[in-house]
Amino acid sequence: MEYEIKKDGKFEYLEVGEGEPLMLLHGLFGALSNFSDLIEKFKHTHKVVVPLLPLFDLDILHTSVTGLAKHVTQFIEHKGYDKVHLLGNSLGGHVGLVYVLSHPEKVKSLILTGSSGLFENAMGDTYPKRGDYEYIKNKTALTFYDPAMATPALVDEVFEITRNRLKVIKIIALAKSAIRNNLGDELKQIKVPTCLIWGQNDTVTPPFVAEEFKKLIPHSELHFIEKCGHAPMMEVPGAFNEILFAFLTSLPK
Repeated sequence: MEYEIKKDGKFEYLEVGEGEPLMLLHGLFGALSNFSDLIEKFKHTHKVVVPLLPLFDLDILHTSVTGLAKHVTQFIEHKGYDKVHLLGNSLGGHVGLVYVLSHPEKVKSLILTGSSGLFENAMGDTYPKRGDYEYIKNKTALTFYDPAMATPALVDEVFEITRNRLKVIKIIALAKSAIRNNLGDELKQIKVPTCLIWGQNDTVTPPFVAEEFKKLIPHSELHFIEKCGHAPMMEVPGAFNEILFAFLTSLPK
């Protein structure tokens, strides 16, 4: 599915449908394609918004979780969104957490899937290796329960990013920022209804991370999906959308 990316000043984003905003925040190697099934389903009930996070456009000092959260803050203000359902995968979940902690009045609900913010098997200094296609292919496959999900097109996309030296530096900066920015002590402040949707076979943010989020976020519910890795909305979109739909329809109007 091809989507029209809108440009408004420094912001680039997708916006389809009508209703309460359902904002999707992607991870480090995230793309619109990661959310395609989700967008197709929920554009009939919500205004689905996907801001393209400026992973490689911020200066190195602001290439951090808080730098990305500031961008999201400015975007939401610029668009005048209110009662936002904020959904984040991986690094995007972490950005969403930072946002809701500082702007709880803007958020109606929070949905986290494979989110960083507590613990993740990070990329470290050795990843990504530039020019090593096989390494990138294997690393990309680890994102999923089914390695076949790491299609040649997806691997090529990641490989292309990792061939750029400056982008590699920024990826490592973001990964390190995610590790440093541990939110364990702050999560109890989150009062909005929160839905945790996790792959039972996630090796990046393993199931115990989801259980810790559940323990620390007061109004949270946790759903595990079997035979699923770090990107449930991409690997098992049917099951993911079913859980999300039930959660969103259970919220007070």
